[in-house]
Amino acid sequence: MNSEAYLDFCFVREARGGFAVEIEALMESVFQGIRVNWYLEEKSAEGADIVVAEVKGMAPWKTEEETLHYLEEHAGEAFWEYLQGYQMYIYPNNPKGCGSCGTH
Repeated sequence: MNSEAYLDFCFVREARGGFAVEIEALMESVFQGIRVNWYLEEKSAEGADIVVAEVKGMAPWKTEEETLHYLEEHAGEAFWEYLQGYQMYIYPNNPKGCGSCGTH
């Protein structure tokens, strides 16, 4: 059963412009076949291109560790070269009830 996934990535490189287009292609490749959507915000600061990617949706991973293993297998060299930070929250679907009390 799929889990709710909330992933945030911060990608940085030397300023050349058009960075969001490149990150869009990376996202399409990495998350191909996964039911997630993403929003990209591009900025430039101090000679660097910065793209913040917010990823949300239903995914097959049950833990953050499983998500990292997936990324290690599916993300290419450019993804890891540009990645400067991330945070992720994975909320497994609990058919027995809510995660806090188990009854609702």
